[in-house]
Amino acid sequence: MAEIRSRISGRGLVPGARLPSVRAFAKAMHVSASTVVEAYERLAAEGLIRSRPGSGFYVSTPLAPLSLSEIGPKLDRAIDPFWVSRQALEEGDLLKPGCGWLPSSWMPEAAIRRALRNVSRSEDRTLSDYGTPLGSLQLRQVLSRRMGEHGIAAAPDQIILTESGTQAIDLLCRFLIEPGDAVLVDDPCYFNFHALLRAHRAKVVGVPMTPAGPDIEAFGKAIEEHKPRLYITNSAIHNPTGATLSPVVAHRLLKLADLAGLTVIEDDIFADLEQEPAPRLAAFDGLDRVVHIGSFSKTLSASVRCGFIAARLEWVEGLLDLKIATSFAAGRLSSELVLLLLTDGSYRKHLAELHVRLSRAMDATTGRLAALGITPWLQPRAGLFLWCRLPNGIEATDVARACLADNIVLAPGNAFSLSQNAGSFLRFNVAQSEDARIFRSLERALDALRQ
Repeated sequence: MAEIRSRISGRGLVPGARLPSVRAFAKAMHVSASTVVEAYERLAAEGLIRSRPGSGFYVSTPLAPLSLSEIGPKLDRAIDPFWVSRQALEEGDLLKPGCGWLPSSWMPEAAIRRALRNVSRSEDRTLSDYGTPLGSLQLRQVLSRRMGEHGIAAAPDQIILTESGTQAIDLLCRFLIEPGDAVLVDDPCYFNFHALLRAHRAKVVGVPMTPAGPDIEAFGKAIEEHKPRLYITNSAIHNPTGATLSPVVAHRLLKLADLAGLTVIEDDIFADLEQEPAPRLAAFDGLDRVVHIGSFSKTLSASVRCGFIAARLEWVEGLLDLKIATSFAAGRLSSELVLLLLTDGSYRKHLAELHVRLSRAMDATTGRLAALGITPWLQPRAGLFLWCRLPNGIEATDVARACLADNIVLAPGNAFSLSQNAGSFLRFNVAQSEDARIFRSLERALDALRQ
């Protein structure tokens, strides 16, 4: 009964859908046929399903509002990604080493203010009218040149501006998958990938992550077993691990994707935090099976919502139709603001300073965590994140719960892990880990849990 209820709430069974036959469901649940008959009869008595003699049982209730928390696994609030995100987004006296963005003081606020003044003097259409569906041509030309620096050949008419990287993935999921389709993700991966895919009623399949990229043997087995339509990943700076895709893994991954007809969404949102160029799947693939996306929320402003999709040309029309259907048109103000900051020299200067500051923060955070026995899974080449293993026998949820009492929001590993095999890991944002209170709270929590 619980399984049928779960399928209905998760949109796996919609009103009018036929339930599995008694015999098939009994086999799937490893119970007797009489048990399934009894369960179906009770659900019918509740009015959730109805019987059609000679045909079977069918869902009868109206579709309930979608509840992502009901679809996913039931998690302790210390590792529930929705709850962690809400806490990290709240304003107040919270320290947020578990969040995924830079402190506002690290952003180029003076440059943004100058750009806002300049944009305020723009023509009336920029201030008050819809943008074109593709978005600002000038900004798309700049993005085309910037992607070219990474070896990605994307003409401006292959680039669609979006409100964010999240909207880009949402559009691509609407365009490329149907409910029930399998989608591969890294394990661990950015936790909002899980939520977004559940919202699209996809079957999410995890592939273990290694320091050089996804485990290729496991990747091949997942393709063979689940016949996925999509794979979503970060190739340059991986969230949460900080890993970087190796050229060998990239080539093998693309060969498997080509043989299986698999589309890859490459989320490159941390591209501008790189110190040394890393391989891009879209560069090797030529935007054939790979769709490249990004935004400026992590390096410029989370308040200025501007992302992009670079895709094969024949997909652009279909994606534009979906964009118009779901958000109508591009925002002129945000794109004009980003264009000014990318072309007046201020963004390049900001990035140079940011790289130095992040490098120092990475070293400092690594050292302070090491003193507590918390060690990195790998030492990232760049970026915001340290994916750290706790001392033996310590669970990240227990540490997170203890630190929350000190108004410190952490990011336990199982928030990112589909398999729930990262219970001894925490992700630290080094830019948000400069306050000594974080480490004092961690030390108290670890001491208490060792006793």
